[in-house]
Amino acid sequence: MKKKKAAGNGAFKWFVMPIYLFTLFFVIGPLIYMVILSFLEREETWGVTNTFTFGNYLSIFDPIYLKTFAESLRLALISTVLVAFFGYVFGYFMAKLKPRMRKMMMMLLMIPFWTNSLIRLYGWIIIFRANGTLDSVLMAIGLIKEPLKLLYTYPAVVVGMIYALIPFMILSVYSSVEKMDWHLVEAARDLGATPAKAFWTVTFRLTLPGLLTGIILTFVPSMGLFFIADILGGNKVVLVGNLIQEQLMKVHNWPFAAALSVVLMLIMTVMIWAYRKIAKADELEARL
Repeated sequence: MKKKKAAGNGAFKWFVMPIYLFTLFFVIGPLIYMVILSFLEREETWGVTNTFTFGNYLSIFDPIYLKTFAESLRLALISTVLVAFFGYVFGYFMAKLKPRMRKMMMMLLMIPFWTNSLIRLYGWIIIFRANGTLDSVLMAIGLIKEPLKLLYTYPAVVVGMIYALIPFMILSVYSSVEKMDWHLVEAARDLGATPAKAFWTVTFRLTLPGLLTGIILTFVPSMGLFFIADILGGNKVVLVGNLIQEQLMKVHNWPFAAALSVVLMLIMTVMIWAYRKIAKADELEARL
């Protein structure tokens, strides 16, 4: 019996070995290389030297780069708040639909993913450009007299962020609402709670993990989705992702780009750590 168990464990190790190798070479390895590269100096013409320095991290405190980080955080916060509001409402009511309608809404939600994200974003250019689809509709119904010229503006970038990230929020909230025990809501109502109080004290608390997951899936990518800022914002909105791309492709300052990436990764790590703390505290409170 023990021999069969040992043989089974040995076979299992061989099956999981490719996963370990993939993680080592394509996840851990590049991260270690990026951290090491961030402490090296840039060669005058091309490449890097083996000189150890903290200069790349000190350069981030330049007011220009700090402003870029602040702008990225502001855009991520605005996008996350709007995505959380609209995504929660959509996911909540989608989970309460009849099974047939629920499947239809899920299909409509997933169909855009069948098209490349860049192509979908270029569709917003047609909508937002002067005398485009949006201007034509608004002028036809008499709401505006002149084109709004929303393309290459901050609101256009926010809309692009919401459009790209809201499915993750909807699916996270939908998953939480679908698994919820509605008898608890009925019990709260039977004990005299109003619909609003029953929602905040029962429904919202039970679906909070899904909301927090959606926030993480929204906030973390929004810091680095530079192509949305490029396509819909032109050169007017610069994010950390744009800065990293510029340092890699144009300036060829790889160590500074690596330092920016490490700092961005640390910000994301703090966000995930805070999420885990909040989730654990909420779970502990719910048990008590």
